[in-house]
Amino acid sequence: MALMRVLAVASEIYPIIKTGGLADVAGALPAALNVHDVEMRTLVPGYPAVMRALPKAEEIRRWPDYFGGPARLLAGIHDELDLFVLDAPHLYERPGNPYVTADGTDWPDNGVRFAALSRVAADIGLGLVPSFVPDVVHAHDWQAALLPAYLHYAGGPRPGTVMTIHNMAYQGKFAYEMLASFGLPPESFSLHGVEYFGGISFLKAGLQFADRITTVSPTYAQEIQGDEGGMGLGGLLRERSGVLSGILNGIDIGVWNPETDPHIAYRFGAKELQFRAANKAALQKQFNLTPSAEALLLGVISRLSWQKGLDLLLETIPTMLREGMQLALLGSGDADLQDRYQSAARAHPGRIAVVIGYDEILAHLIQAGSDALVVPSRFEPCGLTQLCALRYGAVPVVSRVGGLADTVVDIGEADSSGHDATGFKFGPVTPEGLAGALRKANLAFHDHLTWRRLQLSGMTTDVSWRNRAGDYAALYRTMTAARR
Repeated sequence: MALMRVLAVASEIYPIIKTGGLADVAGALPAALNVHDVEMRTLVPGYPAVMRALPKAEEIRRWPDYFGGPARLLAGIHDELDLFVLDAPHLYERPGNPYVTADGTDWPDNGVRFAALSRVAADIGLGLVPSFVPDVVHAHDWQAALLPAYLHYAGGPRPGTVMTIHNMAYQGKFAYEMLASFGLPPESFSLHGVEYFGGISFLKAGLQFADRITTVSPTYAQEIQGDEGGMGLGGLLRERSGVLSGILNGIDIGVWNPETDPHIAYRFGAKELQFRAANKAALQKQFNLTPSAEALLLGVISRLSWQKGLDLLLETIPTMLREGMQLALLGSGDADLQDRYQSAARAHPGRIAVVIGYDEILAHLIQAGSDALVVPSRFEPCGLTQLCALRYGAVPVVSRVGGLADTVVDIGEADSSGHDATGFKFGPVTPEGLAGALRKANLAFHDHLTWRRLQLSGMTTDVSWRNRAGDYAALYRTMTAARR
């Protein structure tokens, strides 16, 4: 097959800058596409962490005034990532989180910051870098979603466009008065343009103008066409259902590999499951939990939020305690949930333990040492922690939504699906439903043969990018052939 060139545009990328699963996808997909004859370069903002990672980046273009200040387009390589960087200090040279201030509020100029990213992506798509003229540009989430609009209003020949939704809850909404500062023409502010309830929505613009729309699981692709799941954009997605598809995320199985993982207490594979016990003991020690091989140890690695269902998990603590379970939670987010989890840990030392924040090394130990990984989300586009759990023999307990429904085979569905069971799913997403799933998991845990079968089925499930990347490559080629 002929080599294809694809420009990806993302607001974060692992391992340089990460706040969530988008970074993992942006970081893993380029290498996975190489075997499909797709050359992918990724455009990212020039945050301090990005600039530190590319000390020898080459300057390609310089602007004296780009969206309010001087800027440069750079190119460089970090590990195996081939990157373009928009170095605009007035927009991106800020400490901490790329989207919010230290007190958790959005940067007031986020609209301009990410309009600039989309604008330079469109220019690369139109030939700004003669050595890399892409066949397709691929925008990830609202921060890159003005890209298809810029290309549409530029007129003339352009590359194909893909818009990927990682989470419908984040739509990039801004005031109408910002239209001129984004460099969009007045006619773009219409029902069939970027207008959204009297303002501007970046995500709506991407969904309106992209040639193809993808999201990160088949079930979520169906859910977002409904009024509830679509969060105000369900009608548009129903109109464009013919170009909408769901492609499951994968994980980087080089990073997430229990046989080589440097961050866990004892490495193991599917044939050495007995060595997971050493990781469980290390996890219990790390979290000051009572040493016990017989207690079902539940792990949670999550943003603490309503979406993630972490309030529901709090309500099941009496069930956990009554059934003899333990809980090790790593996460941060909603201040009230943080306080309530810390209170629960103080009230039940040795049984419940909480670390507020995010620690990549500790996340690996939780996957390797917990018996079950709990993901009780109210909605979940794909989810990555349950994929890592399958890889590490931590049995997932998940809500029956989105990508969780697509990636976990419930113990009660195995025979009808033709696939071996890998975990437990519950629905509706209520405290009672979650408590019931935890009781079922605890019962199965104490049947060692059943539990071992669940673990082995999970560990032999393909959670890599291999097949998923092939789906993206096929989509790119289909688009390109159609445009020709």
